Order: sequence, then C-alpha cells, then structure tokens
Amino acid sequence: WELHDGVPVPMSPPGYVHGKAALKIAAQLLSQGEERGYGEAGDEIAVVLRRNPDRVVGVDALFVAKASLPAQLSPEGYLLTIPTLVVEVRSKNDTQPEVDTKVQEYLAAGVLLVWVADPEGRTVTAYRPDQPATVFAAADTLTADGVIPGFAVPVANLLPAA
Repeated sequence: WELHDGVPVPMSPPGYVHGKAALKIAAQLLSQGEERGYGEAGDEIAVVLRRNPDRVVGVDALFVAKASLPAQLSPEGYLLTIPTLVVEVRSKNDTQPEVDTKVQEYLAAGVLLVWVADPEGRTVTAYRPDQPATVFAAADTLTADGVIPGFAVPVANLLPAA
C-alpha cells in the first residue's frame, strides 16, 4: 500500500526482474556509498514525502547522505528524512505519466537525485531539480555526482540483457 493524499492505494508486489534490478542497485548504493562512509543505503522503504494530506511511498532503493543523518522515523518506522537519492525501477504496468508524476513529487519533496531504472530498455534516467534528465544506456557508466563521490557502475551490470 501507499498513501496518496491520505487515500490508501494498493500496489502490486514487484516481479522477479524488477526485484533483481532493485537489489543490484541497492547493493551498489551500499558498497559504494554506505560502506565508504558517505551515508546510508536502503531498499523497499516507506518514505513520508509530505503530511496533511499524507503522501507515503514505497521506494525501491534509496540513499541518505551523511549530512542528513541520523535518519528520522515516524512512529510506524517510515522514513521522515527525505532521501538524497531515490531509485524507482519501472514495472511493465507503469505508465510514463505515473513515473513522471512520482519523479516530480520526489524532487518537490527535496530529493536531489532520482534514478528511474528501466530493466526492459536497459536504461537509467537521472533526474535532478531544475536540470534536464540524463539517460544512461547499457553501454554507459552510471554516476551519482554530488551525492556519492566516486560512485560509478556500468548500467549493463545493473540491468543485464534478458
């Protein structure tokens, strides 16, 4: 479930391809970000984007920079601290307008970098406030400039060919 302006919305559980992509990305955030002391990584976490009306979303992976720690939690255990980086992995039933809306909500809440991973297209699109989106194809190296120093991983390693 997610809360969209206080209204509970059922969410389908992720499929195998979606879950594997989210895991691979979260593992990189853990090894290249958290284990190097730049912040904390997580996956499948509920984040409170705003209150009154409440907007609570389940993100596929995230990173909270050291400057935003310790993370603040709601009584339910949901993350109140706005992540520095949020990862959304596209599912087959996600429409582009739905993805665009989620990205804009993350950026409006204060997220500095949003990655939308598309396992089918083997791309990761990076969104930042007031900047054009950057598309990283399978042959490219994904970076997290300004969020995780030195972060670099080939997109092909995160989203292998089926």
